[in-house]
Amino acid sequence: MTHIWKKEFQIEDLNRFREASIVGHLDIKFLEKGENFLSATMPVDKRTVQPMGILHGGASVVLAETLGSAASYMTLDDSCYSVGLEVKANHLKSISNGSVTGTARPVHLGRTTQVWDICVENEKNELICVSRLTMAVLKISPGPGS
Repeated sequence: MTHIWKKEFQIEDLNRFREASIVGHLDIKFLEKGENFLSATMPVDKRTVQPMGILHGGASVVLAETLGSAASYMTLDDSCYSVGLEVKANHLKSISNGSVTGTARPVHLGRTTQVWDICVENEKNELICVSRLTMAVLKISPGPGS
């Protein structure tokens, strides 16, 4: 797959939108934009673990949906936006400290839907979670009087 981005953006631009949201609360930080992927990191700490002290599956899903949603938006022209339609996750390995890194890659970039695969790995590059995110692509409606 070749270059997929239709919106010009830098990683710093994405990180400015973190605050006052779950993304900032979980300290998710965007790391890298490649020709066909977007990655971010999240700590495994008191904000992201479940009562047994391991990474909460929901936190992994927040990382996955954050990555897929941001990536999806950046592939659309200015007449469209996207919203999450379905997210699935398989939790493959536990982790109790350190950090995880998620990487989103497109499976399908269609006119009305997009499908993204997101792999979440620990610091040893071991797979912790795999997610599949389906996005609905919607047209921006003209405002009143337009």
